[in-house]
Amino acid sequence: MKKILGLDLGTNSIGWALVEIDDNGNAVKIIKLGSRIIPMDERAMSDFNTGALKTQTAERTRLRGVRRLQERHLLRRERLHRVLNILGFLPEHYSNSIDFEKQFGKFKENLEPNLVYRHDESTDSFEFIFKKSFGEMVNEFKKTQPSLFYNKSNGVETKIPYDWTIYYLRKKALTQKIEKEELAWLLLNFNQKRGYYQLRGEDEEEKLNKLEEYYSLKVVNVTADIENKSFRKDEIWYNVELENGWIYRRTSKTPLDWVGQIKDFIVTTDIDENGNIKIDKDGKAKRSFRAPSEDDWNLLKKKTESEVLKSDKTVGCYIFDTLLEKPTQKINGKLVRTIERKFYKQELEAILKCQLGFHTELKNSELYTVCLEELYENNDNHRNSIGNKDFAHLFLNDIIFYQRPLKSKKSLINNCPYETRTFVKDGIKETQGIKCIAKSNPLFQEFRLWQFLQNLKIYEKEKIVDGKLKTDVDVTNEFLKTEEDWVNLFDWLNERKSIEQKMFLKYPPFNLKKNAEKFRWNYVEDKEYPCNETYSAINAKLKKCENIPASFLTKEQEFSLWHLLYSVEDKYEIEKALKKFADRNELGDDFVNEFKKFPPFKKDYGSYSEKAIKKLLPLMRRGKYWNKSTFHPQTIERIHKIITSEYDEKIRNRVREKAIQFSNIDDCKNLPLWLTCYIVCDRHSESGNIKQWKTPPRY
Repeated sequence: MKKILGLDLGTNSIGWALVEIDDNGNAVKIIKLGSRIIPMDERAMSDFNTGALKTQTAERTRLRGVRRLQERHLLRRERLHRVLNILGFLPEHYSNSIDFEKQFGKFKENLEPNLVYRHDESTDSFEFIFKKSFGEMVNEFKKTQPSLFYNKSNGVETKIPYDWTIYYLRKKALTQKIEKEELAWLLLNFNQKRGYYQLRGEDEEEKLNKLEEYYSLKVVNVTADIENKSFRKDEIWYNVELENGWIYRRTSKTPLDWVGQIKDFIVTTDIDENGNIKIDKDGKAKRSFRAPSEDDWNLLKKKTESEVLKSDKTVGCYIFDTLLEKPTQKINGKLVRTIERKFYKQELEAILKCQLGFHTELKNSELYTVCLEELYENNDNHRNSIGNKDFAHLFLNDIIFYQRPLKSKKSLINNCPYETRTFVKDGIKETQGIKCIAKSNPLFQEFRLWQFLQNLKIYEKEKIVDGKLKTDVDVTNEFLKTEEDWVNLFDWLNERKSIEQKMFLKYPPFNLKKNAEKFRWNYVEDKEYPCNETYSAINAKLKKCENIPASFLTKEQEFSLWHLLYSVEDKYEIEKALKKFADRNELGDDFVNEFKKFPPFKKDYGSYSEKAIKKLLPLMRRGKYWNKSTFHPQTIERIHKIITSEYDEKIRNRVREKAIQFSNIDDCKNLPLWLTCYIVCDRHSESGNIKQWKTPPRY
């Protein structure tokens, strides 16, 4: 008897049945059956029918991400509550609503008051508690907008929202003292809106030879170009002259009444490799215009940031001063869109720096120690590491703008089959595998390229040999006759990111020219193979820098620069690290400007560890790159015992058979990987953890 599981897959359900059949394939009985309905709403079913696939799992993942962000925001708020309570900065009505005994920093059940509004039980109304600062703000508006408060036509006075007080306080706190409760309001506000944070490489990819910028420009003049007719009969070409002298050409069915209006544009400018603007045949810059869409959030972010930078103000000052000039301005989604976190962090840092001089609590080292013990009761290491800091550091880096580091997932990286490390844990000796090397590591890049060359063969598709026509004749030795030829080919490939057959056969010393089609290599003909991606990328950036000596990029410098670019993921920290590297090597600012835009290396890994490759690589080199002084001492000892046939239980007979042709250490060059592994590690593809079982295991 056999059992068969049958599945019926539907659009939003799965039916199943487990049946038993006899030897003739006839069903004997149904063991069990059932169905699983996948719940999908009407919108999801409609999207599914139109081909817009979005699984329930993807939707659950999105919602889980939202919950995590909310939970982390609440956790930061709870930590902030605990510190502000110790400092005595929280308003009394707000502090009384928070539990500081059991659920530290959380609001008590069914309570979540607004910090700036106090409930008056006698009148059952809410009172704004910062009326003094509100009055100061109103006086500012009366100076700049006197007509705002009294309209002669209807005799109605315009009211200013209490909520605008937060922007006034953000400006005032930069130069003057604000009350401690007001500072608590600011800190909680920054905790709620703390800007957008991106790791390196998460930015929108820069288009090669294209510069996209966001502009808001005033239209000076509009003229119809009647001579150049549109391919659509009902449309006319218009030349729209902008305030900076640019001409925007577009078609329209109706006359463009744009003079005096401000229009938003995304301007794409063509640039060359040196960053210079390309010129068309008429001597004009090559530019194209398009209207921004809602999806261009990255460009909208850049526009907001450029306007804030142009104003030379903090975000809070920029918002408040704009409201003074134009009280009808909408803030969220209009004046300030998505903006980088560094703008908020710089503003709060300036505020705290000023307020430290006015509030003695913020300079009290004993209070600071109490706060650290409150937050890090069981984390002695972190508490000690920031024990010599101040409240500004605590608020900025440990609470409000704290960014949880991404999980390394190092456990998912394979262990090296050859190298391990031994350590003692709880008095027990343990052995652990060493993780494999990153593919972008310069050592792996060289290792892979030598392996590529060792396996390389060049074939002539048709050739007369001994009077007979033969196909795919190996002619590698005719093109690469000496050690120098191989080394020159290695140098040529080492400067390239990748290679494919057509480009390989154009290697100048081959001198094939039109005869290249008569030859092929032993790799897949239409596939592109990696060469030295790391060296080529770094070298390309260095060529754009000025006053970089040709001898700068040594093996040591390449590894140091790679390690810096590989390990630092924050795009602001990478700039600081590059600045230190440039100062240490006496390089200019153009070096930092070029390499801060360097795309992060992929997190791919090889099959061996860095420690193993350092032992294997010296035996795979040839020509000027081979140097027996780079051999590992253990490798030299093994080679000596193999050559002299000295007994060593760690060297198997199979290894001696493979290396029987060696007469001295100078023969150990340009070795294939399998033979190198036998000589250095005593094995190649054999498993290193084979266990011998004398009896079957019992479970």
